[in-house]
Amino acid sequence: MLRGCNDGDASSSRLDPPDRMNNAAITFRPARPDDALCLGVLSTQVFLHTYARHGIRPALAREVLAHHSVACYEDLIADPGKTILVAECAGHMIALSLVDNVARPEGRPDVVGAKLEHLYVQEPFTGRGVGRDLLRHAEKAAAARGADGMWLTAWVGNTRALSFYPHCGYDDLGEVMYSFEGESHPNRLFGKRVRHVAPA
Repeated sequence: MLRGCNDGDASSSRLDPPDRMNNAAITFRPARPDDALCLGVLSTQVFLHTYARHGIRPALAREVLAHHSVACYEDLIADPGKTILVAECAGHMIALSLVDNVARPEGRPDVVGAKLEHLYVQEPFTGRGVGRDLLRHAEKAAAARGADGMWLTAWVGNTRALSFYPHCGYDDLGEVMYSFEGESHPNRLFGKRVRHVAPA
C-alpha cells in the first residue's frame, strides 16, 4: 500500500492523478521528527539520480548509507546546529534543504556563513521554481539565525547546479575538492551574502 508521509488519510493509499499534483499548491515548512523516513528516501533518490549516472558501486553505496539514511536524518533533525526545510505538494514531500549553521570550507578562511549541504528537488518537480523558492526560505532561515552569508559546493559534473546558483545570486569562489573513500572529486565553491534577506 502506498502512503504519503505524515498523512494518515486513507486517500493517501492510492496514487494521485497527475493533474492533481500539477495543480496543487507547494508549501514549505521546517522538518519534524516524523519526517525522517521520507527525508531519507527522498535524499537517497535525488542523490543517486544526480551522482550514480553509471550505476551503483560499493564506494557510492557506502556514501549513501552514511549520509542519506533514515537514521542519519533522525540525527540531523535532532541537531540544533542543522536546519532542515521541506517542500510538499498534495501531502507528498517533494524537496528538502539542509543547512549546517556553523560549517566553514576547509582551507578557505575567507568564506564564512552557513553551509547549504543539500538542496534536493525530486525530478518531476524540477523547473517549477521549487528549488529557487526553497533556497530563498533556507537563506531567510540562515539570516534569522545570524548568518552573514551562505556557501555551498557543487560537483563540476552537475551542470544544472552550476547554472542554478549563479542565477540565484551566488558567486563562484573557485575550485574545491570533495573526498571520500580515497577518491577526490572537483567541486565549485559558491557563496552569497544573505544577511540582507528579509526574515521569513
